[in-house]
Amino acid sequence: MFRQWLTLVIIVLVYIPVAIDATVLHVASPTLSAELATSGNELLWIIDIYSLVMAGMVLPMGALGDRIGFKRLLLLGSGLFGSASLLAAFSSSAEQLIASRALLAIGAAMIVPATLAGIRTTFAKAEQRNMALGVWAAVGSGGAAFGPLIGGWLLAHFNWGAVFLVNVPIVLVVMALTARFVPHQAGQRQQPLNLIQALMLIAAILMLVWSAKTALKGSVAAGGVAAVFFVGAGLLMAFVRQQLAASTPMIDLRLFTHRIILSGVLMAVTAMVALVGFELLMAQELQFVHGFTPFAAGLFMLPVMLASGFSGPIAGMLVTRLGLRQVAAGGMALSAMSFLGLSVTDFSTEQTQAWILMALLGFSAASALLSSTAAIMAAAPKEKAAAAGAIETMGYELGAGLGIALFGLILTRSFSSSILLPAGLSSQQAAQASSSIGEAFQLAQTVSSPLAQDVMSAAKTAFISSHSVALGTAGTLLLLLAVGIWFSLKGVEKQVSMAD
Repeated sequence: MFRQWLTLVIIVLVYIPVAIDATVLHVASPTLSAELATSGNELLWIIDIYSLVMAGMVLPMGALGDRIGFKRLLLLGSGLFGSASLLAAFSSSAEQLIASRALLAIGAAMIVPATLAGIRTTFAKAEQRNMALGVWAAVGSGGAAFGPLIGGWLLAHFNWGAVFLVNVPIVLVVMALTARFVPHQAGQRQQPLNLIQALMLIAAILMLVWSAKTALKGSVAAGGVAAVFFVGAGLLMAFVRQQLAASTPMIDLRLFTHRIILSGVLMAVTAMVALVGFELLMAQELQFVHGFTPFAAGLFMLPVMLASGFSGPIAGMLVTRLGLRQVAAGGMALSAMSFLGLSVTDFSTEQTQAWILMALLGFSAASALLSSTAAIMAAAPKEKAAAAGAIETMGYELGAGLGIALFGLILTRSFSSSILLPAGLSSQQAAQASSSIGEAFQLAQTVSSPLAQDVMSAAKTAFISSHSVALGTAGTLLLLLAVGIWFSLKGVEKQVSMAD
């Protein structure tokens, strides 16, 4: 019994930094922009490379765990995660930090299935296993929700590299405890890895995201952007064909033919897009525009973190009492209303209104996440439950990565078109200042005082306008999605009861 719960402690301990690292850099973006002189595009890649790579690697790493045993996978993943954390902490350029974050994602993609397999293997009794899974889920959602606050506290006391260095002692303790106390597990050598398929998916996602970002930026010739886009689209089509033809596919795409499962995945992706994209936008506005410290910015966003982290039991009761369709569509609609309200809120003078709307956003988006899980698990055939769960996990990670990319794209486009720069800047300086608020502030450090103030003032005004456009656009799209979810889940309660 002691070894069982010690194994859970080890699992929770290593899962904490994995969950936190998905969002910990949100409040660090202004600091990274200043200290590494990153462009707006590089900053987005630093943050969202973690979720995008993890989305493609988590399934083959789960297969690797089946092949070599979860103990070995946990040791390998922890070692890689710790080493990548060291590389990230001492990165001297944006490119190095992006590469380190990609390695972090691969380590995390090993750790997540290893922790789940460890719980499944260690706890034979269903009651104990459900309790352990509840603790695991709480750590995951809580770590991601409180990542910005933790990152802000670390930045208030240490250099930005401490955000990554804090992972190293945790990893060393976990590896020592795992080697000593976690029992060995035999592997299944016949388990296919699907590693090439995963690399195809990651390459396709990264190429498509890169081409979208670069096309809006206009920094690369249209022909080059189009070439990358078509290569990425071709890889994605080849991946889909391969999955449909394979006897043991990495992703069972046939599940997407079920409208309820498709709706559930769409809700999972959208809810993560909303939460993660909003946190990144808020972190930049609070620090660049309103002069908050990273820790103060994290504290200001506490309502959305608390509401999303602790909404599970309430949302679960609402699904039971009101029905899945009502909670799913209602969650999307309330998220839309939150975004529309926040788009016209002044965060410096209407703080109470902002906190109420953020709490509503956190609760409604998290309710949509729970509804997506319920829809997917209820609609999936029992023999396809693991495959459906894997698709949902990928939906979460893709949503997190795409949230950063999509909000970043809208912000960049709106910022560049709305900024009114003062006279006296060269064409090169004007192009830099128009790229992002971070690059405008970098430029302000290199020009004379009156001009610097004018540049920063113009950048702040443009960002507030861009914030309204981004949140208003997101709110409108969520409202349309809520209507679509309402119709797509029509009759879902009957199907759920029949499945039961």
